[in-house]
Amino acid sequence: MERIRKEKSILGQISDLSHKLVIMLVIPIIISLVLMLVYASKYHSAIVRMETITSLKTVVTEDIPGSAWNIISGRETFPESNIYLKIKDVNETIETITERTGSENRLSLIVASRTMQTLQNYVDMIRENIEADVPVVENEEVLNEVRGCASLVDSMLNDYIAQEITSTAHMSVSLMIGVIITAVCEVLIVVLAMLVRNRSVMATEKSIKEPIERLEEATARFAEGSLDEKIVDTEVTELRNLTAQVNIMADNLKTMMRKSHQDAKNLRKAELRTLQAQINPHFLYNTLDAIVWKAEAEDTDEVIGLTSSLSDFFRISLSSGADWIPISQEKKHIEGYLKIQQTRYRDILRYEIDIPDDIGQYYILKLLLQPLVENAIYHGIKIKRGGGKIFVSGKLEDGYLVFSVRDTGLGMTPEQLNELNERMKKEIPTVSEGGSGGFGLVNVNLRIRLYYNQEAGLKIESSAEGTEVSFRVPCKVREEIFEDESISG
Repeated sequence: MERIRKEKSILGQISDLSHKLVIMLVIPIIISLVLMLVYASKYHSAIVRMETITSLKTVVTEDIPGSAWNIISGRETFPESNIYLKIKDVNETIETITERTGSENRLSLIVASRTMQTLQNYVDMIRENIEADVPVVENEEVLNEVRGCASLVDSMLNDYIAQEITSTAHMSVSLMIGVIITAVCEVLIVVLAMLVRNRSVMATEKSIKEPIERLEEATARFAEGSLDEKIVDTEVTELRNLTAQVNIMADNLKTMMRKSHQDAKNLRKAELRTLQAQINPHFLYNTLDAIVWKAEAEDTDEVIGLTSSLSDFFRISLSSGADWIPISQEKKHIEGYLKIQQTRYRDILRYEIDIPDDIGQYYILKLLLQPLVENAIYHGIKIKRGGGKIFVSGKLEDGYLVFSVRDTGLGMTPEQLNELNERMKKEIPTVSEGGSGGFGLVNVNLRIRLYYNQEAGLKIESSAEGTEVSFRVPCKVREEIFEDESISG
């Protein structure tokens, strides 16, 4: 429980700091926005009210008296002049504005509303006089009263607009004071936030500096090869996880180094077995016996051909210690080997090689095809009554070299094929697959996977009609081989 209580998280500390800064900075911003929105709303409302009242002034001072004069002079009737509708619109507008106005500015609108009632009374008097056929002179006197009332209403509306302007000016001063106070508060809060931020950063830096230094020292030792040491645990959550992962990485590196060392040993074993297989005494004795037999038969051409093939076979096998040879050399190697074997087995062995010359300049790991051919002879053709034929093919396909060795020999049962595939998965180099002749397919599979650094090695398919062994490797030119060797060296 004590350990959990002391544990600190970098993200947690940063999150706490960010929350504090956000709260400290956002609150005054919100207050400022609310303050400005409130005052902006008030400004907008005051302007709308003043615009509305201003629009009434023309109706009161011109339209209504003008309509009254037209009625008195006989130019218009009451329905045609819409004088009562105009008075009604003015009264409703004044009433609406009065409801939206503060109590300090309502008095002018109230007086204007009452004066409009008086004006309407004079209009009613004009209508009654017209109905009673009163002389126009008397209606003109009433018209003067209408104009007087209209002038008074106009004066009241002007007073209201002046009061609204004064209130808006006071509001502007209040807004300015509020903005200044808010700005000062924001400056003080920013200064305070910077102090809090600096203090928090220093505390966070102090809490993680020492663990990081320990981590750097430990990783430096790991880089020097000291993988047995463990990094001391820390109280910082993220660094605790990183420390654990680095310790796991060190353990994994140790395991990988051990496996790499074992792979190198297995590879050397496979290479040694490869050379041992090429210097197979039985193969050499039988070939030399065939040369002697041909010499005794005075078959000079056959003696020269066998000797030349045997010379090429061992020369290419050794290749002055080189691991990579051109495909043309590998092709020549299996040609020499098959010529020698055909001399020994005569009618039971036939072969066909289909490797185009245009891929001969590409390089391949040496001694990959000959062991497959040897396996086909000893485990397919030799043990089948009547012998069979071996087909060797190679081609360039999408930047990869694809090779296949197919025979029409005895073939394998599904059980034998499964057993062979299981043995190749174990990656243990052997001398032979079946106890006689050639080095094993396991060795070829292992060399392909290790040298070409790929998961796939040999692919084996077999049935009663024969066996096909194929593989697919990247296409390499001479420059790539030298570059890879210089990097690995």
